Amino acid sequence: MTLLLRNGESANRADIPCLSIPEFRSAVLRAVEGGGRIASLFAHEGRLLAVLAIDARSTLEILSCEAGQSYPSLTANCPQAHLFEREIAEQSGVKPEGHPWLKPVRTTQAEFFEVRGEEVHEVAVGPVHAGIIEPGHFRFQCHGERVIHLEIALGYQHRGVERALVGGPNKRTLPYMETLAGDTTIGHALAYCELVEGLCGAAVPARAMAIRGIALELERLANHTGDLGALANDVGYLPTASYCGRIRGDWLNLTALLCGSRFGRGLIRPGGSSFDLEEPRAQELLARLERAYRDVEGATSLLWETPSVMARFEDTGVVSRETAEELGLVGPAARACGIARDSRQDFPSGIFQFAQIPVCSWHTGDVFARAYVRQLEIQQSVKFIREQVESLPGGTLLAPTGPLAPERIGVALSEGWRGEICHVALTDREGRFARYKVVDPSFHNWTGLAMALREQEISDFPLCNKSFNLSYCGHDL
Repeated sequence: MTLLLRNGESANRADIPCLSIPEFRSAVLRAVEGGGRIASLFAHEGRLLAVLAIDARSTLEILSCEAGQSYPSLTANCPQAHLFEREIAEQSGVKPEGHPWLKPVRTTQAEFFEVRGEEVHEVAVGPVHAGIIEPGHFRFQCHGERVIHLEIALGYQHRGVERALVGGPNKRTLPYMETLAGDTTIGHALAYCELVEGLCGAAVPARAMAIRGIALELERLANHTGDLGALANDVGYLPTASYCGRIRGDWLNLTALLCGSRFGRGLIRPGGSSFDLEEPRAQELLARLERAYRDVEGATSLLWETPSVMARFEDTGVVSRETAEELGLVGPAARACGIARDSRQDFPSGIFQFAQIPVCSWHTGDVFARAYVRQLEIQQSVKFIREQVESLPGGTLLAPTGPLAPERIGVALSEGWRGEICHVALTDREGRFARYKVVDPSFHNWTGLAMALREQEISDFPLCNKSFNLSYCGHDL
């Protein structure tokens, strides 16, 4: 028995079924074995609450159980639960019995996994890195240059954002959302606003939906272009690296043309958009879009035509489709393994209910695939923006939003440039946030990076790391 929701919908908290622990485990495992995924799993007030994404049916299944002091771990049968269960143990003290590696996710790290044997050695990298980069610790177990195991320790950016959201929404809530992961302002703001709209019953105007979609795809363009340039830099191919560094700025400047902020801050608001796209700026945006697209196509085509680059990209950092499915990878990391998983199509909301973007995937699961999926998505994002700007509907930008309904649960998914973003909120009797849970795509995908390094040369780590380009602060909420 589960509660079924569509993306952006809400329901009474009393309607969430509370199962026995065996029933809860069976329901989660059955859903995952049938092709579903764990979009969110957390503890609140002594209960475990799961949000299961059923891609094939575009539905979200919600169920719960009384946790007690412990429960039989899901991880041995469902690897994608492993990090969620470690987080539950860390935050609530509820112990998933039988978890294979139950250690903190974000607080002081316990012992690291060790490989012992003749000529086996350990390489520790970070948490402080050269240059301007967020902190994260990487512990490699190696035999010579070959990586046997990589353990990734995060938590150095832990800012307590989820705790700060309790009692909201208030004046600080939206700025928190826009800076959950600074390069994903639009993706997180969109998920938050659609969740709030579902909790208060607001209907977003069509024009605002289109502007939101344009902003989301501009954010994707900027980050995908920057990543392709950074991948080129990691293999010492400077033409593409230099060009893409500049073109990324062109995409960011288009977002600034839209709302005055290169990262899109202040654009998306509950009920719609706070900035319009009048005809003169629309035409300027289209002209600059075409110039930037022409430049990025020229710069990135050099990658695929250069044998030395392909020799470094192909067969490096391979993640199999089976592993990607087991871990519940999302975004380009999943689509590079041949998994056509994209919230814009699987759980469409806003403009994506009316204007679909084809899902771009590749099958080899290596650095090349993760790079090439970005290339394909750049092409589709440009096409989408062009179509939306040329056919912007008329009408208003903001719908009225009243107070949030009390004692409700709301769930919203958006497809950020790294992948699926999931926001879940529970309101109290006064219609304030009693619990707010955020799952950034990096939370799903960091373990994918660890798997990509197995049996690789340790010197391949920077290239593999950049091919995922995950967020430290998005993980360390």
